[in-house]
Amino acid sequence: MGSYGARGEVPPGRGSPGRPAQARFGAVTDVFETSGVMKSYGRAFVVGPIDFSVPPGTTTALIGPSGAGKSTLLRMLNGLIWPDSGTVRFRGRPLAAGELQEIRRQIGYVVQGGALFPHLNVRDNVSLVARWLQWHPTKIAARIEELAAIARLPRDALRRLPRQLSGGQAQRVSLMRALMLDPDVLLLDEPLGALDPMTRFDLQEDLRDAFARLKKTVVMVTHDLAEAAFLAAQAVLLRDGRIAQQAPVEELARAPADEFVARFVRAHRRSP
Repeated sequence: MGSYGARGEVPPGRGSPGRPAQARFGAVTDVFETSGVMKSYGRAFVVGPIDFSVPPGTTTALIGPSGAGKSTLLRMLNGLIWPDSGTVRFRGRPLAAGELQEIRRQIGYVVQGGALFPHLNVRDNVSLVARWLQWHPTKIAARIEELAAIARLPRDALRRLPRQLSGGQAQRVSLMRALMLDPDVLLLDEPLGALDPMTRFDLQEDLRDAFARLKKTVVMVTHDLAEAAFLAAQAVLLRDGRIAQQAPVEELARAPADEFVARFVRAHRRSP
């Protein structure tokens, strides 16, 4: 079996230190659960049917080729896209349109490129929702300082506009904004996809440290198998909108469910 990306071989047991929470009494409620979820645009099915769940305190990577439905599935988890059929549950309750605002305050969301407001400096981008919720300025300032340390963003960058940031810095700011309200859950849609290899390597290290420190439930989209192995305990490999295999990345390599899974793993071997 080949090796994978800049990270090399997928090491056994290497992933998010988060593990499914253990219930002392009764079963643990999954943070997300999808049942028979389907989404189509016109006659083309993009996702589904899909049944999967995300236990609390874990990091799950949605992986697969372009057009597999990864981002669509991720956006259905927080109601940005609504399924045509099936059910998406958050903490055991079906998503309801009237509850989405409150639910989204419990879910941080990071997209590729950061999606920062160009006319606001970093401090104002990060604190936008907190100010709308009328947090006290002292509380906002303290939280920004805490998040800058977690994201390893230089303090002098807090005064800059987005155009004055590097790509890596913009992604760090986007992570800070997603964490501002201290949500229990993070959704990340290819947050490192547009970065150069060295910046991506550094941010992978920092994200892994942040996941371990904060103990959030994380669902992330990535094309990079090595990145999934490095950051996530569980991978969900999608093909044509359906789950081809769900397992730790090292199991995808060791025991692929079918020839597509085997080819996907081989395609990520490192060039000699």
